[in-house]
Amino acid sequence: MKKTSLFAGIFFLVALASCTSNNNKQFESKDTANQVAPDSTTHEHIDHEHNSQNSLDWNGTYKGVYPCADCPGIETTVVLNNDGTFSYTGVYQERDTKIEDTGKFMWHDNGSVVHLMGKEVNMKLRVGENQLISLDQDGKPIEGPLKDHYVLKKQN
Repeated sequence: MKKTSLFAGIFFLVALASCTSNNNKQFESKDTANQVAPDSTTHEHIDHEHNSQNSLDWNGTYKGVYPCADCPGIETTVVLNNDGTFSYTGVYQERDTKIEDTGKFMWHDNGSVVHLMGKEVNMKLRVGENQLISLDQDGKPIEGPLKDHYVLKKQN
């Protein structure tokens, strides 16, 4: 009987420890700007010094075709320059419409998002490895069945 009670007590402590660990993970933020430093129980390393701005070869030309409500698509080209300037070209397929703009961009979200601001263009793009992912005006990822079409790929 004592062995059964001891066994049940050990099992209860192990179960309690795993629940506590899972509850802590529930409150962790996915945004590295809001993450807390690791403690001795998590053994996780959060790198606050490396981001897209200082770790990736982000400057260059990116291209893709964005969805369009009244045409087959918008052939989009974004050029990011080392000096903090950009150029944007959007050509509406099967239409005589072309938007060209230049301006400056700024980094947001600890160096993971660029915000292009020109006369015609005001857009936010998450900088990834050889790609720019379009965000909505609130800086959130675009959702829905066409979300994969809002990615510009870096050209070599």
